[in-house]
This record gives sequence, structure tokens and C-alpha cells, in this order.
Amino acid sequence: MSATDTSFPAIRRIGLDGLIVSFGAGLSEQANRAALAFRAAIDREAWEGVEETSTSLVSVFLRFDPLGVPHAAMTARLQALLASRDWMQADLPRGRRLFFVPTVYGGAHGPQLEEAAARAGLTPGAAIASLSGARVRVQTIGFAPGQPYLGVLPDCWDIPRQQDLTPRVPVGALVVAIRQLVLFSVSTPTGWRHVGQTAARLFRPEAEEPFLLRPGDEVEFPTISPEKYERMTAAGQDGIRHEALP
Repeated sequence: MSATDTSFPAIRRIGLDGLIVSFGAGLSEQANRAALAFRAAIDREAWEGVEETSTSLVSVFLRFDPLGVPHAAMTARLQALLASRDWMQADLPRGRRLFFVPTVYGGAHGPQLEEAAARAGLTPGAAIASLSGARVRVQTIGFAPGQPYLGVLPDCWDIPRQQDLTPRVPVGALVVAIRQLVLFSVSTPTGWRHVGQTAARLFRPEAEEPFLLRPGDEVEFPTISPEKYERMTAAGQDGIRHEALP
């Protein structure tokens, strides 16, 4: 989204009881920041008739009761809130956390690391250093329960998805494409390249908060050895720790 782009933010109607506010046509750090901040602002407003809010990469979805609040009235509320500040420069919501998720890269645990590194123009060692040293934001949760899309990675990681699917990656697989990481909460086929493995259990239906991560949280994936990973998983541990962000 350029400084001269006047087409965003945009409000569109979704079905009978939904509105979506988009801050860009494609992923950017600022558009994701705006979506997270704007959703938090809507939640703070606690408007009558609002039944649900959620975010995608660069948009906010709002579901409401159109019998209690007409579309025109809800749209006017959104327009007034949008006009109240520059959301592309907004502070991220409070209550976010920084997670450290131990990861073993390459080899049998990340069989496509070398391929991904070559696509990024890096040696395997430099690729591990880049990925393990990056701090990425949970931009949205989607595709599977509790599954995060994380970014934005440096420009060199703007690599395409595969044309063919990998038949299956395990739970906790770390995959990369299009300047993003995805950490899988389920075992599934994927077109993203499998570069590392964690013991993260992202969906915990028995817990009061079933999703480990929330949009806006930040994550680092420090590297560990295959031996440490095997000892950790044999003991039923995931090694994850977290701390509050200011």
C-alpha cells in the first residue's frame, strides 16, 4: 500500500450480518498492525449489537445483529472510528506475549531446508541463522485450530509455495513461503517448505484458552540440536517459554 493509495481502508458488506474493514490489498507490516489495532479498538468500544470480531492478515471482520443495528448505522460507526486516527501507525494492542519455541532445523526434522535456503539465496547455515534469529508476529490464526501465520520475514524469504503438495507434515512442523512462517497445529499436506520441527502443541481443547497463540503475539524459533529435541519430546516436554510484551 503506497502513501498515495486512497482505496484503503475499505469497508465492505459480507453476507446479511457482516462487515469487513480492509487496510491493504496484500500483506504488509503496517496493514497487519492496523488490523490488529482496529479490532482491539472495536472491542474496547463495546458497541451494542456487535456479536463477533476477528482479524485476517490485513482485515477486520465484524458480525452484528442487523435487526438491532442497521447496516448503515454500523458502517457509520466504523467510518467514524477509522477517521479518528492513522491506523497504519497505531500502537499494537496491549496484552501481547513473546514466545520462544525451540526448533530443530534441517535433516530429517526439516527436510526442505536446503531447498528453501537455495530459493532464498542463502547457505543452509545462513538460512538457519536468519530464521532462528527472526522475531515474527502472529498475523492471524487460520486454516486449522490455533494455527498461526507468522511474519514478516526479510525480503530474501519472499519465495513461492511449491507447485506440488508435500503429502503430509507432522504436528509442530515449521514451514516457510512468501515471507511468512506457519507452525502447524495438525498433520496435513502443504505446499509450504518444511524447514524445521518443534514440539509445540498449539491447540489444547482441554484448556481454558484452547489456542496457545493469539494474533499480535510475537514468536522466536531458537535452534536446538536433534539430540536435545529427542530428549525433550521423550520427556513429554515442548520447551516453550513466554514473557509479557510491554
